[in-house]
Amino acid sequence: MAKRSTLFIRIVEGKNLPIKDITGSSDPYCIVKIDNEAIIRTATIWKTLSPFWGEEYTVHLPPYFRTVSFYVLDEDSLSVNGRYMNYIFSDSCLFFCLGVDGWMNLTEIDPDEEVQGEIHLQISVLGDGDIPRKLCCQVLEARDLAKKDRNGASDPFVRVRYNGKTYESAVVKKSCYPRWNESFEFELDETLADTGLLSVEVWDWDLVSRNDFLGKVLFNINKLQSAQQEEGWFRLGPDKSKHSEYEGTLGSLRLQLRLRDEVVLTSSHYKPLTELLSQSVGSQLNGNWPDFIMLIDETTTAESRQEVANNLVKLFLGQGLVKEFLDVLFKLELEKTTEPNTLFRSNSLASKSMESFLKVAGMQYLHRLLGPIINRIFEEKKYVELDPSKLELKEAGCAGLHRQQTESDIIQQSSSLLQSYLSELLTSILQSASYCPLLICQVFHQLYLRVQERFSDPEYRKVKFIAVTSFLCLRFISPAIMSPKLFHLREKHADARTSRTLLLLAKAVQTIGNMDTLACCSKEPWMVCLQPAIQQGITQLKDFITKLVSCHESEDLELQTRMSLQCGTMEKEGFLFLHRTKGKCMPMTSPFKKYYVTLSKDTLSYSRTQHSKKSSFISLPKIRAVEKVEEKCFGSANVMQIISSEDSGQQETLYLDCKSVNELNHWLSALRKACSHNTNTMSCYHPGIYKADRWSCCHQKEKSDPGCDKTRHGVTLQEWYDPLDPDLEAQLIYQHLCSVQHAMRDKYYKLREQQRDCFDLTDQKKVDGLSKLFSILQDLHDAHAAVEEEERSKNKNVFLELQT
Repeated sequence: MAKRSTLFIRIVEGKNLPIKDITGSSDPYCIVKIDNEAIIRTATIWKTLSPFWGEEYTVHLPPYFRTVSFYVLDEDSLSVNGRYMNYIFSDSCLFFCLGVDGWMNLTEIDPDEEVQGEIHLQISVLGDGDIPRKLCCQVLEARDLAKKDRNGASDPFVRVRYNGKTYESAVVKKSCYPRWNESFEFELDETLADTGLLSVEVWDWDLVSRNDFLGKVLFNINKLQSAQQEEGWFRLGPDKSKHSEYEGTLGSLRLQLRLRDEVVLTSSHYKPLTELLSQSVGSQLNGNWPDFIMLIDETTTAESRQEVANNLVKLFLGQGLVKEFLDVLFKLELEKTTEPNTLFRSNSLASKSMESFLKVAGMQYLHRLLGPIINRIFEEKKYVELDPSKLELKEAGCAGLHRQQTESDIIQQSSSLLQSYLSELLTSILQSASYCPLLICQVFHQLYLRVQERFSDPEYRKVKFIAVTSFLCLRFISPAIMSPKLFHLREKHADARTSRTLLLLAKAVQTIGNMDTLACCSKEPWMVCLQPAIQQGITQLKDFITKLVSCHESEDLELQTRMSLQCGTMEKEGFLFLHRTKGKCMPMTSPFKKYYVTLSKDTLSYSRTQHSKKSSFISLPKIRAVEKVEEKCFGSANVMQIISSEDSGQQETLYLDCKSVNELNHWLSALRKACSHNTNTMSCYHPGIYKADRWSCCHQKEKSDPGCDKTRHGVTLQEWYDPLDPDLEAQLIYQHLCSVQHAMRDKYYKLREQQRDCFDLTDQKKVDGLSKLFSILQDLHDAHAAVEEEERSKNKNVFLELQT
């Protein structure tokens, strides 16, 4: 059993943001933090006070997370980025409302509210009988304190207050992980037993300016007297917020959030449901199967259809039955379609399932297909415009030293550029038949045959091609061209000029996919200059589809191996700056060198170039921790460390320097998920480096010191290359079936009524199948109830122990 929390985040847009630049505008971007750890950074939208991002993320959270914070900052290349506003959600807020969709008013960041970290204390009441009792507070250490100084650290000290008396600890210089080991004693005032408070505050010492507040913990003396002693790590809390002078003028941020908490049972609990669904699409039943897929299609609402489709596709991928599942949906859709022009054009379960399938199974194919042309458009940044009503002569520049370009010059130049881009793309599409994943070829082959069988008349000879292009071009390639960041083709959104070029290219691809040049030119006459290229593209695309749907017949085993889809394998690669330590100290100069890093199913390897032989390997089961490194260590906030153990028992650390916070978190997530089943993991680590005979984080001199901060395995980003999780998908499908169980029972009762009036063997099988489904759902409900009862009993026992 495992408890999993997933947060779906969509950062939509901002409005009425304050002016931060001398130009009267701002360059805003967003940072998302989970418990004060930066997880996401959006693109910067330049020169606007009402930015639109439209970025979506899925974050897997640990069950103990506390807050999700959103920060809106101003990009400034000349100085430190201006941090000016945020909005914070607590875990309880997200849990009880389960979702947020709307505008959130931003507030100014108060330094006294921006606290983080924990402090280790031992508090006891000493003395008994006639001896005056004393209150003893032992301040041991702290971890993960806020960084308040320019050097990326703080100079923390502790201030302990009780009954008008104050003591202060020593100052620990340049550390967010200080160790004090100091004790402070107070005379216990019995008259304040009910109202007395012990305050433990942490401050950052500054020589010139005022000290910075780092957080505090309050203890009720009455409870302390009952317990006699209390020891542990206590989370630092904020001080009272100060009234913001900008309150009500900082603008708003539109967010869409949804928190999903799932208790995933062991695989044996889901086996009956998985087997029943697998039987419903199996070919061995010869059509006498209960209409579970049809029932799911009929009872699923438009709002949940995409998520249900995604879960079903992943479940059947894991069972090796996705081709059969999609074939069932193709047949259901074709039975309902009378007009070929509307085939697969609605947001049906079939359409959504094919979208999900292509994204899960075809993302590597898409990257290889579109990567070169997308990179070319981004690098060239040419002005391209065909619509006379949108032309801007000042954007196009001059044709020569003395002559301004005319409207016809720009349109002609734009037409030539677009034809060049389109030609390169079509050539890539034609060549891609040789490396398209075999499973995708088989699915398109099945679709091609089903449509050909349904619309066999000569007048419908194009329909079988359009059925394939409606998914491949209109729902996969074109959306990726228009929004390359959302398909992980680029790290940042395109600027306005590049976006327009991508949009025009996507329009041309959509026209080719529709296989109708006249309709496009009648709606947008200015596209007529591309008509010859589009007509040629239609011919080329037909040849490609014919070749694509024939790939499944290839007897070339090597080709099939290269084309096969490896579901559930984790792969990530790219250039990073590396430094490897092997029992040696950190050098004084920059130690990083550029390598091409590859994360595969079993190893992390790296080499000087992408195609050269891998020079070093780290076996994934030997990795003990994957964590961030303090900014002050290398002057970069985007460094991570991979701590592994060798066969000799010696510990080794590999440092990776990433380009951005997003790249850092993508690599952290990928490695943490790849090592999620490792057994010899560390519970604590050093976020600093060992240099000059001590750890830079906590100043301990022993290199073998176990660590001053706890490891964080829980927070990961969901990626398209994540391994399949069949138990989670089965749990989500179970939850959906529970939500539509009422509609399914109505269907069940109708079938039973029909059986009473007139017995039919097929209907009887459907009744028996639904009865079996309801029984499985009830068993799963009982299993979840037992888990919840066990959890309640465990929590009750813990509470009783604390009381004792």
